[in-house]
Amino acid sequence: MTGYSAGLRRHRIVIQNRKEQTQNKYGIDGAGIEWENGPTVWADVTWTKGKSAMREGALDAYAVVMVRMNWCAKINMRSRIVWNEQVYQIIPETFHPDYQQNTIQFHAQ
Repeated sequence: MTGYSAGLRRHRIVIQNRKEQTQNKYGIDGAGIEWENGPTVWADVTWTKGKSAMREGALDAYAVVMVRMNWCAKINMRSRIVWNEQVYQIIPETFHPDYQQNTIQFHAQ
């Protein structure tokens, strides 16, 4: 397994996953969705720049970050991450895990 080197992974991120669904008189998750903190891992976090940011086509394109980290079974395309006291949601179509290469790469906003 190769993975990303320790020199590249210089930021700490917290992985958040959704708590179990709740049922009340307003339906499933009627009181809102709750998130719980999972593991804290080392990752490389960089701002999306240049042509890729322009292709996003929205004013919030500057709030998109690219994350590279070693494989972690506790993260999926529906997870969120906390970095620099900001919560980012993973953009599902950009989530690329590779267990054999020991890598995960995705964009989050």
